[in-house]
Amino acid sequence: MSFLTLTMLEIVLGIDNLIFIALVVQKLPHSYRQKARFIGIFFALGIRAIMLLAVVWVMSLTKPLFSVYDLTISIKDLLMIAGGLFLIIKSVSEMHHDMADEDEQKDVTVRGGFFGAVLQIILIDFVFSFDSVITAAGMARSFPIIFAAVIVSMIFMLAASGFVIKFLQQYPTLKTLALSFILLIGVMLLAEGGHYEIPRGYIYFAFAFSIGVEILNIRASKKRKSREI
Repeated sequence: MSFLTLTMLEIVLGIDNLIFIALVVQKLPHSYRQKARFIGIFFALGIRAIMLLAVVWVMSLTKPLFSVYDLTISIKDLLMIAGGLFLIIKSVSEMHHDMADEDEQKDVTVRGGFFGAVLQIILIDFVFSFDSVITAAGMARSFPIIFAAVIVSMIFMLAASGFVIKFLQQYPTLKTLALSFILLIGVMLLAEGGHYEIPRGYIYFAFAFSIGVEILNIRASKKRKSREI
């Protein structure tokens, strides 16, 4: 039960990471996408394994480093702020890319590259791993259970990312919703870095509701087209 509960929780906590991976990888040539997903998630799994082995060190990163007025800042807070800014910049730049003309889009795609996509996956997973590792350490006492749950959740991410990429390509409006979700996650990380807690459940519910409405719109649009034909 501990393993199943922790695995489901790790998968839920990895939804934002999964969407980010899909958005980064879909700009690569088709032949490189699976390789970039595999290498990025493989290294991300290695990072989480190291963080689990050094969970005491990870917890120590929450200790105050310095203070600004009444706000105490730790290394984890700085990483959350940096990760939040990165996600905000990334989502806004992707939105601009989607609205750009073809010449601008080609330039952006060339500047990305395979190794750039892999590096982005690794770096953002490092930021997302803090909550995941700390939650796992708090929920389960047995390290094999924790490690197995993390591995299963990462395998799920690897398997599901290909489906998410195809889904976002097939329905461009859902990509805009996904970018908006990543933007919200960036704002949430900034808030967490400033010790202002925003429950993820609110963001997940809003995203799920928006996706549900958009899927209904897509189905209604298909029915209208089939009737016209």
